[in-house]
Amino acid sequence: MSHYYDFDPSLQSKPKQIQTYIGNEKFTFLTDIGVFSKDEIDYGSFVFILELLKQKPVDTLLDVGCGYGVIGLILTYFGQCQTADLVDINPRALDLTLQNAKNLSLKNIKVYYSDGFSNVHKNYDRIVMNPPIRAGKKVIYKMFEDAFEHLYEGKELWIVIKKDLGALSAQKKLLEIFSNVRVVLKHKGYWVLQAIK
Repeated sequence: MSHYYDFDPSLQSKPKQIQTYIGNEKFTFLTDIGVFSKDEIDYGSFVFILELLKQKPVDTLLDVGCGYGVIGLILTYFGQCQTADLVDINPRALDLTLQNAKNLSLKNIKVYYSDGFSNVHKNYDRIVMNPPIRAGKKVIYKMFEDAFEHLYEGKELWIVIKKDLGALSAQKKLLEIFSNVRVVLKHKGYWVLQAIK
């Protein structure tokens, strides 16, 4: 069985375009078979983006498990960071992210392969993720721990997670790792959490 967080080279490529609006801005993203939420932008990601756009901009941002790039690219487009790194385990997703960044004329981003944080070698002001819930708690909680290690002191991890897919247990785990955790938003079953190092 193929999961969006694994890369299955046997999946035939059938790229397609999807659209979304953020405010009055129309965004077109290239997606494909074998990536998360290929037919439309995941509602949790959409809610997440809108909340993050309300926050104070930072210098450096990391989008972990970026998929085809929607979160990190939109945040960068609207000036929420000076530079952004977007990483994913799926080579097809990374190719799509590069193409979507090019279509948005974004220059201040870096896109590269990483299994979680395995290939991340520096620290950031803000790390964002819509974690791959179906990968299991062991994988996700390791990502939380690794995020802590890749944040500057006083800086923040942001996640979005559905209540019925483990938001409460994720919050509890974050409280074991970070000094300050808060639920910033609850909307239609989605929770947006901020964890400060």
